[in-house]
Order: sequence, then structure tokens, then C-alpha cells
Amino acid sequence: MSAARTSAAIRYTAMRFAIFIGCLVVVGGLVQFGLLPKGLGDSNFVWVVLLALVLSAPLSFVLLRKQRDAMSEQLVGKVDKAKARLDANRTQEDGAVQ
Repeated sequence: MSAARTSAAIRYTAMRFAIFIGCLVVVGGLVQFGLLPKGLGDSNFVWVVLLALVLSAPLSFVLLRKQRDAMSEQLVGKVDKAKARLDANRTQEDGAVQ
């Protein structure tokens, strides 16, 4: 495996976190400039975080399609290898019993 494929999950997670932080900064700026409501009472921080989560989810879904596919391929490969090892172990046990 190449180094790029071994870190597919880490790269996807980091990019997803970066999109969330970007949305958090944008939403925070819009709230500070008064373009978005500040929430009720002291709920400003919670409002900004929730709105950033709601905005970053569809952005991540669209923008990170390639990274998500690479991560999925990597995970499928690992699961297939684990299944092959389990099958090999099972056939060894069957041969020892008979």
C-alpha cells in the first residue's frame, strides 16, 4: 500500500474538520455583523456551533466525495483481508479436527 492510501481516513476526517471550522468562522462572522440572529439570551455560542454543523454536513458530502470513496475502498480492502484470514483459520481448524 502507498502512504496516500494508508491515511485515507485521517485525511477525510481532517478535511471534514477543516470544513466545519471554516463554516464556524463564517457563521460567527455573520452573527457578529448582525446578518444572522444572535440566538436567545446566552445561547449565541450554541447557535453558531449548531448552524455551522448544519452547513458543514452537506458541504462535506458534496466536496469530499473522492476522499470518502478512497476511505471506503481502503476499509473494504481491510475487511476482505480479515475475512480471508478468518476463512483460512477456519479451514485449518476443520483440517485438524478431521
